Amino acid sequence: MPQDKVLIVDDDIHILRMASRILQSDGILTTEVSSGREALNQILYSHYDLILLDINLDDLDGFSIVKKVRAQGIKTPIIIISGNTEEYNTIFGLGIGADDYLTKPVSPAILGAKVKALIRRNRTAMEQSEKVLERGPFSFDLETYSLYMEGREIPLTSKEKQLVCLFLKNINTVFTKEMLFEQVWKDRAVDDNTIMVNIRNIRAKIEPDPKNPRYLKTVWGMGYQFVLPPRESEGGRIHPGNSL
Repeated sequence: MPQDKVLIVDDDIHILRMASRILQSDGILTTEVSSGREALNQILYSHYDLILLDINLDDLDGFSIVKKVRAQGIKTPIIIISGNTEEYNTIFGLGIGADDYLTKPVSPAILGAKVKALIRRNRTAMEQSEKVLERGPFSFDLETYSLYMEGREIPLTSKEKQLVCLFLKNINTVFTKEMLFEQVWKDRAVDDNTIMVNIRNIRAKIEPDPKNPRYLKTVWGMGYQFVLPPRESEGGRIHPGNSL
């Protein structure tokens, strides 16, 4: 099983490093960023199992990030961690889509336990509930491996179905050709033209204008990404006595 990945967002470098060490000591991979806009970019273009988010960021506050992430249909668990202890902030943060709200200082033991429990609970819930992927106008039946767009079944080949399923499970994630070959064809030695043909065929079946794709986009120099337009969008050990 791949390691869990957590994005840590805080403008205090000391907090970033300490939180990272706490989670890494539990076998969790971490990415640390110190600005709101950088955090939003990471969330939109990479996959994480959980986001640990401060509120008071210089360029884009944590509450705004939560709103933007949820508006995009991204369901990654979010724990807000803040020095602000006012009850209103807790209620507001949970109300706009955060999954938990912790106030500083937080003990390493509590932080680690909260993060692991939320990742585990989210993964279990997804495995039990998602027999059908509902993403904007698209529905993908995981039992019959059938794609529907606004209720109409879209005929796809076997490889096209596997590609679409992968993209819909990972909205906004950029996949390189190598990643697609490994996950769909289980082989890196496939001809580059193979993926291009399949992408072109999928676009012809789901895009209003295949030459100007709305959903299945090319990220130049990187690979491919499945996105939903905003209106259609609605995962060293610290001593236990120290606090974050």
